[in-house]
Amino acid sequence: MRSHPIVRTAFVATYPPQHCGIAAFTSDLAANTENREVVALHPPEEPISRYPIEVHHRIRKDEREDYLRTAEALSRCVDVVSIQHEYGIWGGLDGGHVLDFVRALRVPSVATLHTILAHPTSGQRAILSELVNRTDASVVMSRSAADLLASAYGVDRRRVHVIPHGVPELPFVDPVTVKPALGVEGRKVILSFGLLGPGKGFELALAALPEVVAAHPSVLYVVVGETHPDLARRQGEAYREGLVAEVARLGLGDHVRFVDRYVGRVELTKWLEAADVFVTPYPNLEQIVSGTMSYAMGAGRAIVSTPYAYASELLADGRGVLVPPASPPALAAALNELLADPALRALIGGRAYAHSRRMVWSAVGTAYRDLFASVAVAKTATPLPAMRAAVGV
Repeated sequence: MRSHPIVRTAFVATYPPQHCGIAAFTSDLAANTENREVVALHPPEEPISRYPIEVHHRIRKDEREDYLRTAEALSRCVDVVSIQHEYGIWGGLDGGHVLDFVRALRVPSVATLHTILAHPTSGQRAILSELVNRTDASVVMSRSAADLLASAYGVDRRRVHVIPHGVPELPFVDPVTVKPALGVEGRKVILSFGLLGPGKGFELALAALPEVVAAHPSVLYVVVGETHPDLARRQGEAYREGLVAEVARLGLGDHVRFVDRYVGRVELTKWLEAADVFVTPYPNLEQIVSGTMSYAMGAGRAIVSTPYAYASELLADGRGVLVPPASPPALAAALNELLADPALRALIGGRAYAHSRRMVWSAVGTAYRDLFASVAVAKTATPLPAMRAAVGV
C-alpha cells in the first residue's frame, strides 16, 4: 500500500547525452521515480543536444534569465523540484546561479549534495549554506557527509537525509564466465572506470603495477572511460597521453589497457563483472561520494582503495581493503594478496555485494519518492525530521 500520494517531480541537473557522473546519476534516479520531468543544465560550449523525451526544459549554464524563467515555469506545473548540486555544473561564480534558481522557486525543493568541501572558499561556503537553508530538505549519500555538513557548515541534522548512491541490480557472477567476451580470458583483471582526470589517482596505480606484474605476470589493469569533458576542452588529450607515456616508460604495455571512450551501461556491467579486483586510488581523502566504487560494490567486486571519506565508511567491516595514500608499495601488496587468493576475493566481494542490496536503484528510488512526497505534503519550509530510511548507508 502506498504511504504517500504520487507527486510530480522535476529533476534539475546535467543529463544524458552529456557524459558526466551526475548526468548518469540523475537519469537513473529519475527513471526510478514516478510522474517526473527533467530540466537539463546545458554547458555553453557544447552544441544543443537531442535530449530524451522526459527533458521538458533546458537551462543554458551561463544564462541567468534561463534559471529564473525555468523556476517560474516549474512553479506552475510540479509539486517538488529535485536539485542536483555540484559547484561545476551550475553557472555563475562558484556555481552561484543555483541560488538565483532556488530563490525564484515557489514550490518545495530538495537538494542532493554531490560535493561537500571540508575547506571551502568563503564563496563556496556561502552558496552551499544558503542552498541548504532555502531548500526543504537535503540529501547526502553517506553518514560521514552528514557529519561534515553539521560540523563544518552548522547544518541542523534534522534537515539532512542519508540516502545511498544507487547501483544497478546485478547478479553476483564469477569473473571467469565474463572474461572471454571481452578478450581478457586467462588474465587477472584489475579495473578502474570513470572520467579520466588527475584527481583519480591513476598515477598511483601505475606506480604500484610493476610489483604486481612481478608476482602475477598475467595481470591486466583496465582503465575504462574517456577524458573528463572539462579537462578535454582545456587541454585536449594531454592527460591521457601522459598516462600512456608512463605506461611505456615502466614497460607495462602488455599489462595496461585504456578503453578510451564513454561506455554504456551494458558494456560497463561486463567490465565490472569481469574484474577480479576494483581499485579507487583517489588522492583526495575528503571525497564524500564515489559512484564508481558504489557500482563495484553492486557487482560484488573485491575493492582496494585509498581511505577517502566515502571509502572508509562503505568498505568498513571487511567490505574492502584500505591502503595508505601515496604509497605504491602498500597498494601493490594489497593487490597481490587479493590476486593470489580467490577465496579472499570472494569473501570480501560477497560482503560488499550484500551491503549494496540496500543501494539498488529500486530501493533508492523508493526512499526519494517518500521524501519528495513528505516535502510536498508539508508545503512549508519547516525543517523536516530526518528520515532514517531503511536503505540508509
